[in-house]
Amino acid sequence: MNKNIPNYLTILRVIMIPFFVFFMVTDYAGDASKWISVALFIIASLTDFLDGHLARKHNIVSNFGKFMDPLADKMLVSSAMICLTEQGRLAAWIVIIIISREFIISGFRLIAADNGVVIAASYWGKFKTNFQMFMIIMLIINLGTPVAVMIENVLIVIATALTIISLIDYLAKNKQVLAS
Repeated sequence: MNKNIPNYLTILRVIMIPFFVFFMVTDYAGDASKWISVALFIIASLTDFLDGHLARKHNIVSNFGKFMDPLADKMLVSSAMICLTEQGRLAAWIVIIIISREFIISGFRLIAADNGVVIAASYWGKFKTNFQMFMIIMLIINLGTPVAVMIENVLIVIATALTIISLIDYLAKNKQVLAS
């Protein structure tokens, strides 16, 4: 396997973000804009899972991948949530909590790396990412039915709770990093 495929997928995800945002915030393609944006978001999200799967399966680790993969994920999810906030689909305080968690963990990882400690992703973090992505997809689709709205609200609550839980989990498991 080409050792650069996971990195190419990460680059593809970053390239897709402006196109995703464009269709999220415009009606350039009319009613199809929503469906184009959700398709781009889903494809970009799948590249995240695929690049991680390939990197683990073939033991492909690069400094570029270690840096850009999580950054690309944060850019994709943050862009989507900011667009959803602009559209009135997601409360700003929820987006602030979620993005703040990402800044805190990124800073924490930088301090850890400076001390020679690698902080791996936890299951809580992976659950958080999955629920955030499902939440975003449902909010973009915006079916508007009572059942869909209930599912959206449940996903928002779970994604926000998992964001806070995963932050606490990271900090508790790695508190020695701050002590050094």
